[in-house]
Amino acid sequence: MSTRLSFDHFTQWITAAAREHSHQLADHVQEKTGASRRAVQAMLKRLVDSGWLIREGGFSHPHYRPGALRQVVRSYPLYGLQEDLPWQRDYAPNFALPPHVGRMVQHAFTELLNNAIDHSGGSSVTVSLRQTPTHVQLLVSDDGCGVFEKIAGTYDIPDPNLAMLELSKGRLTTAPQEHTGRGLFFSSQLADVFDLHANGTAYQRRAWDASGWRPGKALPRQGTSIYFAVALDTTRTLDQVLGAWSIDGSGIAFDRTVISLRLLAGPGQALDSRAQARRVTARLERFKRAEIDFEGVPDIGHAFADELFRVFGLNHREVELVPVNANKRILALIENARSG
Repeated sequence: MSTRLSFDHFTQWITAAAREHSHQLADHVQEKTGASRRAVQAMLKRLVDSGWLIREGGFSHPHYRPGALRQVVRSYPLYGLQEDLPWQRDYAPNFALPPHVGRMVQHAFTELLNNAIDHSGGSSVTVSLRQTPTHVQLLVSDDGCGVFEKIAGTYDIPDPNLAMLELSKGRLTTAPQEHTGRGLFFSSQLADVFDLHANGTAYQRRAWDASGWRPGKALPRQGTSIYFAVALDTTRTLDQVLGAWSIDGSGIAFDRTVISLRLLAGPGQALDSRAQARRVTARLERFKRAEIDFEGVPDIGHAFADELFRVFGLNHREVELVPVNANKRILALIENARSG
């Protein structure tokens, strides 16, 4: 069989083809690939047997529709691209998602695609959306400068760990006049599985892992690639996620954040310096409540505690700092710092 009839290649476009050419699918595939009628019929049968297509009607006049497995993969030039049009035209019509899941996927799709358009500095983006019987999976990959390099250039944060610390707080954007820094943050919160890859660096977040972001294994490619997956039977909703980061639960304001200190210190390392504390407090004045997560941090020094909980606390009384997952010694150091 020729490479034009590669099964994996077929799965990237057969969903849309089955919807658009239901009654003439074999003719369409033959015209598109140039393959023989026999080869096309064999491939369609394989796709039916694998769950990508459903065949209906008689032997001589069959018609097809998308099966339980669905996928659309498209590449776009970034110049002049508007993120809502691919969703409405190329993706949404070809999937059968529960309404609340579809709403979350639409949000992530348009936010992540807009990030590639506005921030990557690249020339093209490839978007893959795949539905299985249990999950929906989104991959957005651009050929731009890479998210951590973009942050380094805008905020002078050359260390990817520190850039990830800033991203994890939320409300970080490299174009503050046009964006509020919500897109990547809330997309990660909507997902069961969220992977961020950029130029040899990767971080991952799992909804069932309360410790938040962890280093991952990076894809060997230039640019930024973001993978988003959520179960079709999830009870999570967009309103619920937005509300979790508003103190009043409305989802209107984004005034609560959680800072995972494991991104600041290596595994099992103490946090000692005022410089480290100042990295934690960077941009915290934008929030009303910041939960400081000490999971994985065995100890802190007096200078770190003083800078974070006394100096910043005195200068920004409007921000509530709440330590979580701290051991007794760390709590005692925090109390000592706060008491002056």
